[in-house]
Amino acid sequence: MNHLFAKYDIPAPRYTSYPTVPYWEEAPSTDLWIEHLKQTLSDSQSSWAMYMHVPYCESLCTFCGCNTIITKDHRREEPYAELILKEWQTYLSQVPALGQKALKHLHIGGGTPTFLSPENLVKLLKPILSQVKLADNFEGSIEVDPRRTTTEQLIVLKELGFDRVSLGVQDFNPEVQRLVNRIQPYEITEKITSEARRLGYRSVNFDLIYGLAKQTPETMLDTVQKTVQLRPDRIALYSFALVPWIKPAQRLFKDEDLPTGKAKRDLYELARRELIAAGYVEVGMDHFALPTDSLSQALLQKKLHRNFMGYTDQKTDLLLGLGVSSISETPYSFHQNEKVFATYQQRVEQQDIPTHRGHILSEEDRSRRVQILQFMTNGTVELDQEQKQAAEDFLKEMILDDLVQINGLQLQMTEKGKPFLRNACLFFDERLKRQKPQTQVFSKSL
Repeated sequence: MNHLFAKYDIPAPRYTSYPTVPYWEEAPSTDLWIEHLKQTLSDSQSSWAMYMHVPYCESLCTFCGCNTIITKDHRREEPYAELILKEWQTYLSQVPALGQKALKHLHIGGGTPTFLSPENLVKLLKPILSQVKLADNFEGSIEVDPRRTTTEQLIVLKELGFDRVSLGVQDFNPEVQRLVNRIQPYEITEKITSEARRLGYRSVNFDLIYGLAKQTPETMLDTVQKTVQLRPDRIALYSFALVPWIKPAQRLFKDEDLPTGKAKRDLYELARRELIAAGYVEVGMDHFALPTDSLSQALLQKKLHRNFMGYTDQKTDLLLGLGVSSISETPYSFHQNEKVFATYQQRVEQQDIPTHRGHILSEEDRSRRVQILQFMTNGTVELDQEQKQAAEDFLKEMILDDLVQINGLQLQMTEKGKPFLRNACLFFDERLKRQKPQTQVFSKSL
């Protein structure tokens, strides 16, 4: 397999959206965006999900590419909660169906959502949850930094209906942690994992990263073994991508400290083997779950879904993002909030929809988006006759290498081809095929 990893390790999108963000064109006007929300929710069977972004972190982790604000000033908590509530009220006043249609999933990400105190979590969440209709299978989930999370926060969230926590772990090795500026002893992660289970959380997720500075097969094996010992229900194993806006002076490691190429891929394959041997099911791309977890069940039942929040067992028609830089999506368009905090704040206080950018989907976009989603979640997708001929040509090398197969009008990933899912999805990316980026805007696929 090593020659295949070298052959196919090229820049490729992760396809959390299609078109991918660099290819977004015209943003919908406020009126059109509101109309798209109404249109999406007009179907009697429609449902929706909400994402909230909390940008604050007390320190900078130098592997992170998220929109963050580094501060230890907790006086910022309450004003930010009030801003999100104002943004929510602006939406609710214009789209009353948001209070009437079933909310299936609420996810809070960051940043560090547990930067907010228990009191401010209640202040943020209770008014919104009281104004929406929760689905029978409603799932509340939150990303937590074990170093900044207390039992009191977990209790409050559980009382508000949250049943899943996602712990930022990344790596258990002290030297790797030092180099990425995230000192987090095993005992801290163990404590929060145990507390979540004691309080009755249904699912615990660990985020791990491979390709970090000074990671070796030995350190990766130790991290995976410690992870298996704690037995999280889900694991996301992400590839590290060096982000250009974190300057060399801001980090403790040098570029030459990073494993690359075959050495980096070997770390993933080692982790994958260990997790599968420990009973985890590989779900889509770089996710794993216990067979009893709803994510594994959704994979088995071919009900897996994927959006900007990643893989989920909750398929919804609308994702509404609240907070600075948050992304929303409907079947007709994408929308991102202002990324600069002061601009976001000003517009929300003026009761504007704080649009930064977006994209109105063409008919071709919508068709390809559906196919990419099906392929990313099921590993198989239906082609039309014209596409079949084009796929046989575009994917010729992958077919010869037994990574994909075309049977009739069905395009399928082989078991051998699973690591190369992003490469195969390039076939559906009409926008990238028409206009290749002039600089590297996507991370490498492996």
